Amino acid sequence: MFDNHHFYCPNEGHGLAHDPFNAIIAPRPIGWISSKNGKGQCNLAPYSFFNAFNYKPPIIGFSSIGRKDSVQNAEDTGEFCWNLVSKSLAEKMNITSAAVSGDVDEFELANLEKACSRIVDVPHVADSLVVMECRTSQVIQLQSSEGASCNSWLVLGEVVGVHINANMIENGVFQTSQAQPVMRGGGVGDYFSIEESNRFEMFRPQKEK
Repeated sequence: MFDNHHFYCPNEGHGLAHDPFNAIIAPRPIGWISSKNGKGQCNLAPYSFFNAFNYKPPIIGFSSIGRKDSVQNAEDTGEFCWNLVSKSLAEKMNITSAAVSGDVDEFELANLEKACSRIVDVPHVADSLVVMECRTSQVIQLQSSEGASCNSWLVLGEVVGVHINANMIENGVFQTSQAQPVMRGGGVGDYFSIEESNRFEMFRPQKEK
């Protein structure tokens, strides 16, 4: 049954040209996180480990390999914003991924306009089609199955405010494909975007009465 499978144990290496993990768990939404430190210095950075985790209250989260500024800021101030990366913003998002010193404002680096948030004291990307203002709920250092600490931190935040460009809403429904969200794939620089042609519908089985 498994004769035609490539099998590997991650702790022993994958034996391929590029680690397949990121390509298999893909595409992944990009966590474009804006934050601010206690001195008012703004930060904007993309994270490829990002997703939603709960409905009520709505909770989203991103994981950072290394305790980067976004993690520290979210923990220190208790706030951050998620900014949706549409295809038109992909190049500027990529600029904000540069490894720069903590005193560099990535909004300015990528020539992005800031917009004031309504609830949290953190600016967001003015041109982003969707923004979620968040209050930090948990910062968790990840561990292995044996309890060894990893050099990665999961930041979870409760969404307390949502901005949606009105053009993305039709008949009361958010149109995912119109937003053209950019997602991270595998490989060194592979990205994907959602197109309407990719959409198909499935409905959950109905419970028997």
